[in-house]
Amino acid sequence: MPSSSFRAGAREGFLGFLPLSVGLIPWALVMGMAMTSAGFTPVQAMGMNLIVFAGTAQLGTLPLIGSGVPLWLIVVTALALNLRFVIFSAAIARGFRGVGAPLRWFSGHLLTDGVFANCLEKMLKVDDPRWRLGYFLAPSLWSWFLWQAFALIGIFAAGSIPKHWSLEFMATIALLVLLIPLAKQRPMLVAAVTGGATAVALRGMPLRLGLIVAIVAGICAGFAAEHWSKRGDEA
Repeated sequence: MPSSSFRAGAREGFLGFLPLSVGLIPWALVMGMAMTSAGFTPVQAMGMNLIVFAGTAQLGTLPLIGSGVPLWLIVVTALALNLRFVIFSAAIARGFRGVGAPLRWFSGHLLTDGVFANCLEKMLKVDDPRWRLGYFLAPSLWSWFLWQAFALIGIFAAGSIPKHWSLEFMATIALLVLLIPLAKQRPMLVAAVTGGATAVALRGMPLRLGLIVAIVAGICAGFAAEHWSKRGDEA
């Protein structure tokens, strides 16, 4: 039976994330339809969804899988698209002090952009590890459930959802909504601006390599901004 502290944290985390979680619905639908359009069977699509659980990496590698590019490039692209979680994990790591290794690994698999943006501030301030764990796990598990459920709907409804609904645009808007709270922190803003500008500048590179370069540039810029910020605070 979870402790009262865990339940209190879970309740607050879930309610805080609930408005943001609506944005996952079009994004998951698009992901399900995209996997079906790429030729995946329902079993293959849901297998990828369960194992990878990273919409940007999934969507970014689907064109590469469909065009038959070398496996190494698919793996490198997926890793590059998920590199932002290195920054996220480093930023939120102190929120898991006092939490055992198995739960930290499990939480790492569940970490998403929206949950990170929602949970970071309070997880670094509250001392009770049980409260913090509940505060993180409740929105994370809800996010996981929404993603799997609506991706599954997208897989089976790929041929019946009207194209004029423009779900791709809705999914992009959902990602932008998640970006706004992240951009309140200077390192995240520097990383987003640098990565976005680099991606636009290198959009003509073959095999979408410009996107990989942009991700690496954004992450390096974010780490540099964090380092300079800490040095400024110490001075």
